[in-house]
Amino acid sequence: MKDRKKKQQELEALRQQLEQAQNVFVTGFDKLTVAQDFALRKAVRGAGGVYHVVKNTIAEKAASGLAAENVLKGLKGTSAVASTKGDPVALAKVLTAYSKANPTFTFKAGLVEGRAINLAEIQDLANMPPKEEIYAKLLYVINAPAQQLVTVINAVGRDIAVVVDQGVKENKFAS
Repeated sequence: MKDRKKKQQELEALRQQLEQAQNVFVTGFDKLTVAQDFALRKAVRGAGGVYHVVKNTIAEKAASGLAAENVLKGLKGTSAVASTKGDPVALAKVLTAYSKANPTFTFKAGLVEGRAINLAEIQDLANMPPKEEIYAKLLYVINAPAQQLVTVINAVGRDIAVVVDQGVKENKFAS
C-alpha cells in the first residue's frame, strides 16, 4: 500500500500531465498481460502520447478545476489515461486499433482541445484522415484557383498563336 507522500506525488504528476495535455482519452482495461501493456505503451509513445494507469480517486482529484474534470469524474473499475499535446487523431487511431485487437480494452471518455467527446465521436476521430493528408487537400484547394487562372491567361496567348499559325499555313497574310 502506498503512503500518503507517494499518492500526493502521483496526484501532482497527473495534474501536471493534464494541465499540459490538450487531448485526453480515459480508457478501461481488464486482464491485460505485460506484453499487451508494453505493446500499448509503445504504440501510444509512437503517436506522441503518454499512457498511465491511474487510481480513480487520484484522477478525480488531479483533474479538479481543469478541463478534464468532467471526463475524470466518477470513474469505476480499472482506468488509464492516455494524453497528448499534439495530434488527437493519431492517438485516437492507435487506441482504437488496440481496442479492436484487445476487446478487454475499452474507452470511457475523451477530451479533445478542451471539449468532452463521447464514444461515437472518438470513433469518428479515429476514422479521420491523418493531419498530413488534410494539409495536402487544403493546399490543393488553395492552389487550384491559381492554376485555373494561369490556364486561362495562357489560353489567350495559345489561341492567338493558333490563329496566326493557321493564317500562315493558308497564306492569309500574303502581301
